Amino acid sequence: MKIGVIGGAGVRTVIFINGLLKRYKKLHIDEVVLYDIDFPKLEVIGKLCRHVVNREGCDLTVREVCDPVEAIRSMDYIVTTLRVGGDHSRVIDETVALDNGVIGQETTGVGGFSMAVRTIPVLLDYCAMIEKYAPEAWIFNFTNPSGLVTQALHSAGYHRVIGICDAPSSMKYRMAHYLDIPEEELYVEFFGLNHLSWITSVKARGEEIMPKLIADDDFLASIQELEIFDPAVIRMTGMLPNEYLYYYYHREKALENIGKSGMTRGQTIEQVNIQMMKELHEMDIDADPEGALQVFLWYMQLRENSYMSIESGTANRPLIEKGKLPVPEGMGYAGVMLDCIEGMQSEEGRTLVLSVLNDGSIPFLADEDVVEVTCRVSKRGIEPVKQSEIPAMCELYIRLIKNYERLTVEAVRGGSRDKAILALMLHPLVNSYSLAKKLLDDYDKTYGAPIVGDGK
Repeated sequence: MKIGVIGGAGVRTVIFINGLLKRYKKLHIDEVVLYDIDFPKLEVIGKLCRHVVNREGCDLTVREVCDPVEAIRSMDYIVTTLRVGGDHSRVIDETVALDNGVIGQETTGVGGFSMAVRTIPVLLDYCAMIEKYAPEAWIFNFTNPSGLVTQALHSAGYHRVIGICDAPSSMKYRMAHYLDIPEEELYVEFFGLNHLSWITSVKARGEEIMPKLIADDDFLASIQELEIFDPAVIRMTGMLPNEYLYYYYHREKALENIGKSGMTRGQTIEQVNIQMMKELHEMDIDADPEGALQVFLWYMQLRENSYMSIESGTANRPLIEKGKLPVPEGMGYAGVMLDCIEGMQSEEGRTLVLSVLNDGSIPFLADEDVVEVTCRVSKRGIEPVKQSEIPAMCELYIRLIKNYERLTVEAVRGGSRDKAILALMLHPLVNSYSLAKKLLDDYDKTYGAPIVGDGK
């Protein structure tokens, strides 16, 4: 079986390959084909991937191609992991938002909107190719904003698409580590939308422990995703939040912290990636592949250890010395995808959090709405866990953001500026007609062309 990666020059590809090495034979994967429009960068990433394979003595084939059809034709699984406009577009998205006094994060609010409207048309073109050259392939969408983009693809009629996000799985991993029990013995039930979800049940070996966890100060302070929240809001709502709810629960704190830092997350990532690729391009990777891999891992560590630190005002996590860094085993996005493939190939299945069609899971949403919920994945298919009682606060948030997503998709596909403005008006992090209009005008001016419609 074969995996095609569209956007294969992304820095996470190396970690994806390393994670795959632990399971490629079990999953019957024998080849990974990488495609990207940035071929010089793709060559570097491809060499690092092959070194990771060779150092483990594995026979997985990894190759890069310059024609997207070669990364699509006859593939069994296809990963979409794009950043349309590159890292600097993320900087623009965040800066324009912050200049207008609103959160500019790349998946949440107007930053996510700007990223989505330039990404959706490109992904729809790739999906048309997939429909032609690999109609039976499953598409795993890693591209952010993952839930909104996955919604756009389903709305266009592409239904073999699964949205992947590592936030829920990473949180579960850390919870299991804190509780000192194997992950498979911990059940964590999520519901909501991508980057707008809550945990309502945590069972350790079948015992419900959610109330104990919420009451435990040490637990709330020890889990990376939870330490940024005021414990009072967690106890008041009675649910454990997805880390991106920080932008809703503590919006003014996030804005203040970003302002004080003098640098956005996008600027940090852009600088790290520029320096990483500069060093790698200057190296003879064929002569010293391990040295190149250690350079890559050092910069990836800089990225990961500063995650959410600017917005939350917390210190960066400590760094491991260069030259001694292990390759992560792909627990993140790649791990979720591989778990999903493993579940799809098995009778017993796996329990995972995925962005999929609602299919009655959240009762007040349409079946064709994309939601992020706990699912049972097996040869029988993907079965979202049905939610019975959803708190009113969560319902209001979900209804608002899902309507924002629907309108954003309609705005992109119909070229409607009015629907784009209405979408942003509904979003809780904008919530104003005049501000929504000004934000669109400012993006048009900064990008030098209308980002939606004709700009009128």
